[in-house]
Amino acid sequence: MTKPFSQACENNKQPILAELSQAFANSKTVLEIGSGTGQHAVHFARNLPHLSWHTSDVEDNHAGIQAWIHEAGLVNLFDPITLKIGEHPFPAIPFDAVYSANTAHIMFADEVALMMRSIAQQLPAQGIFCQYGPFTLNGQFSSLSNEQFHDSLLSRGYGGYKDINSLKVWAGEGLQLTEIRPMPANNLLLIWQKKATD
Repeated sequence: MTKPFSQACENNKQPILAELSQAFANSKTVLEIGSGTGQHAVHFARNLPHLSWHTSDVEDNHAGIQAWIHEAGLVNLFDPITLKIGEHPFPAIPFDAVYSANTAHIMFADEVALMMRSIAQQLPAQGIFCQYGPFTLNGQFSSLSNEQFHDSLLSRGYGGYKDINSLKVWAGEGLQLTEIRPMPANNLLLIWQKKATD
């Protein structure tokens, strides 16, 4: 099949890679939630060969992700796992890092809350969760274009932007937001870490 292609993924993959190379420097196995086209997975797995990169998404997107994966032929990149938050349990594979891009504003609040809680539960102590996308902070949008995009998402039946303060509440005591990194096109990379147990 023809590989799906996202221009946004093409535009942001290098800036995100620069951040992940630091955030995941000591990680071994990454679960990507919402792999989309598969472009990010291939780019990151190719450039971060110390990681085992496990893709996941709803079943409708698997063929496209597999097309990218199979063409790349990387030994550290794995076929997608079927995962829709709220419908499927978290994968049984052991992972010490999670990556998700541009999923929170598509999902509804209860789904994002469940995702945050599940990651907090499943990550081992010191595990890292890198969450990329557009967010609000204290109810404020970072740009007019972000506010307009949020309104368009709501009008199309999607969940819309989530506030960073809400994400903190949903993450509970398990995940600590350690960094907020500004990214191109008014996006952010949120870096969370699982707290060590006492």
